[in-house]
Amino acid sequence: MDRSSHNRPRRIAPFVAVAAAAALTLAGCSSGSGGKKADESGGDGASAGKANTPQMTVALVTHQAPGDTFWDIVRKGAEAAAAKDNVKLIYSADPNAGNQANLVQNAIDQKVDGIAVTLAKPDALKGVLGKAEKAGIPVVGLNSGLSDWKDLGLLEFFGQDESVAGEAFGKKLNEVGAKNTVCVIHEQGNVGLTQRCDGLKKTFEGDTQILNVNGVDMPSVKSTITAKLKQDSSIDYVATLGAPFAPTAVQSVGDAGSKAKVATFDLNKDLTKAIQAGDIEFAVDQQPYLQGYLAIDGLWLYKNNGNYSGGGEQPVLTGPAFVDKSNVDAVSEYAAKGTR
Repeated sequence: MDRSSHNRPRRIAPFVAVAAAAALTLAGCSSGSGGKKADESGGDGASAGKANTPQMTVALVTHQAPGDTFWDIVRKGAEAAAAKDNVKLIYSADPNAGNQANLVQNAIDQKVDGIAVTLAKPDALKGVLGKAEKAGIPVVGLNSGLSDWKDLGLLEFFGQDESVAGEAFGKKLNEVGAKNTVCVIHEQGNVGLTQRCDGLKKTFEGDTQILNVNGVDMPSVKSTITAKLKQDSSIDYVATLGAPFAPTAVQSVGDAGSKAKVATFDLNKDLTKAIQAGDIEFAVDQQPYLQGYLAIDGLWLYKNNGNYSGGGEQPVLTGPAFVDKSNVDAVSEYAAKGTR
């Protein structure tokens, strides 16, 4: 891979801290429970070796909705770290915050050695995370909850600042000459998604409209966006907040007879192809593989060497970075493996 700067995703926010993690490996492992096994297509990388420390058990509990492929990438990163670190990984997920809290409680009841959790709706997890602390189980956060992880007593956080990502998105829209953007929220109440749209609105010099859709029902997503575009023909950009929703938005543009362009947050292999084809203008990548990998590796480092990434005070930022036609080819080979 050419490592010249013009071929790399352009970083638009510096990392606050650098994780003390070993080199990445693409070797996969099966999870202990919850959902299907992650796609094996990314398991061809060179191994970085395997820890000889005693096996530990870690629960990864996310707010993944059924069919959301973003989390396959997070999980694949977690499985790679688990394989390297001699970790038994138990994966479970539920988009309902109350149910997610119950899954964390299940992990506590199993007396796991560590928990990695997303905080899309942090208030609903406050009580159960307090129980984990009382049980002496270290907990790290990933992906969602950058504003809340320290208040909830977590050791570390791995993800992107969603407000910063949104602000960068808004500035990008200014650069491409957008005038009227609709920001599509696919999960109401998810603080990270709200922060993305708020950040976009803060820096975008044109008009910003918010559109809530039912993200677990893709036909409904399509019809809702289509109706909005028919209602307002002045919309010239649709901003989706997850990679699976961007191609659907492209279909909505066609159905509505609109001239709007589509850009998105997050990345997957289909999205990189769409950028290459010119169907999607750009994506903001938060590197979900890295989030999953660092969360599991962070718990291993804490147990075996007492390390805190970010010193327990600052998050480890995995994004945001723009991917567009200028650099998508350099990323696509990894996206094809399911690791970007």
